[in-house]
Amino acid sequence: MSEGKFKLDRTAFHAGTHSETEKYYAKSQPKTLKERLEAAHYLNSIAFQFDLQNPPRMDRSVFSMRKHPM
Repeated sequence: MSEGKFKLDRTAFHAGTHSETEKYYAKSQPKTLKERLEAAHYLNSIAFQFDLQNPPRMDRSVFSMRKHPM
């Protein structure tokens, strides 16, 4: 996914009716699962401020697990 594919307009807001909102989302939302996952990944990168091309790695040292004897 290249940067600039999605555009987040933080200045746009329009309070409309429920039917207007439904029509807007019907034509502007990503259609396929892959497109929706790409959009979610992009929004996570904005929210958590990480680079799309270099996402942070999970710190596996925080968690530990042990087996219970049976």
